[in-house]
Amino acid sequence: MPEMNFIQAINTALAEELRHDPATFMMGLDIWVGAFGATSGLTDEFGAERILNAPISEAGYAGAGVGAAMAGMRPIVEIEFASFFYCCWDQVCNQAAKLRYMSGGQADMPITFRAVCGAVGSAAAQHSETVYSQFMSVPGLKIVVPSGAYDMKGLLKSAIRDNNPVLVFEHLKLGRSKEEVPEEEYLVPIGQAAVKREGSDVTIVAIGYMVSQALKAAKALEEDGISAEVIDPRSLIPLDEETILSSVAKTHNVLVVDEGHLRCGAAAEISAVIADKGFDSLDAPVKRLAAPDVPVPFSPPLEKFILPNDKKISATVKEMLG
Repeated sequence: MPEMNFIQAINTALAEELRHDPATFMMGLDIWVGAFGATSGLTDEFGAERILNAPISEAGYAGAGVGAAMAGMRPIVEIEFASFFYCCWDQVCNQAAKLRYMSGGQADMPITFRAVCGAVGSAAAQHSETVYSQFMSVPGLKIVVPSGAYDMKGLLKSAIRDNNPVLVFEHLKLGRSKEEVPEEEYLVPIGQAAVKREGSDVTIVAIGYMVSQALKAAKALEEDGISAEVIDPRSLIPLDEETILSSVAKTHNVLVVDEGHLRCGAAAEISAVIADKGFDSLDAPVKRLAAPDVPVPFSPPLEKFILPNDKKISATVKEMLG
C-alpha cells in the first residue's frame, strides 16, 4: 500500500470527488495557487468554473456556497484559517445549520467547509486557533477532525457526499506526516471513532494532532509499565460515545487531550459524556489536558508553553495513576 502525506490526502480526496459528481465545485481564498498545497493542480484539471478563487470576504462566498447547496450543487468552501470562521458565523450557524430543519427536509444542505486549524509556529492568535468547540453546540452541523492521511482522505470524501453541512478541520502540523493510504476508493464513516492503540491502565482520548502526541506518550509510558489506550474520536459531531465508554469501562481511568481551550472546549464535552454515562466505570475523576484560556501567543517559547504535548500527556497520566 503506498504512503501519502496529509496534504496529498486532501488533494487526492478533492480531485476524486470533483470527478465523482459534476455538481461538486470549490471556492475559497488562494485556492488557484494552493496556499498550503492542498488544492494544487485542481484548476488545471477542472478549470476556473469549478475551482473559484474567492475575494477576501468569507461572509460573501460562504453565503454563496449555502445558496448553491440549496439550489442542488455540492460546494466545498475553504475558509483557509479556522479563526476566519468568525467572519461568516451567520452563514454557517444561522443559515447552513438550520435551513434543512426549517424547510422540513425539503432543502438539503450538502456543503463542506474546510479550514486549517491549530498552532503551527508563531502564526499568532488570529492564525493559530482551534475553534471547533464553538460549533459543537450548533444543531445541524457535523464536525470532523482527522489525525492522519488515511482518515483525512476518507473523512473528507464522506463529508463532501453528506447532505448536511460538515466542517472539516485540518491541522497544518500534520501536513507532511505520512500514512499508508489505499489506491482504491474508500470512505471513513462520520461518527465512528478509532482505537489507535490498545491498553489496559488508562484511556487517552485525543483529538486531531493530539493523537500523534498521545501515541508518543503511550510509547513512553509503556517503558514505565503503564498501558495506555489511545482513542481518536475522528468526528466530534456526531460523537462515537460507545467506543469511548467501552474503553473507559476497560481501563477505569481517562484523560481527554485537546489543543483547543480548556473552558467549554471539546475536552469538556467529552469529559461530561463520560462522567454522565460512564461514572460507574471510573476509578478516578476524568482529567482534561488542553490549552489555557489565553490567545495563542506569537512568541515561540510562550506558544510552546501553552500547548499540550507528549511529555505533558505522560506527566499527567503518571500524576493520575499515582
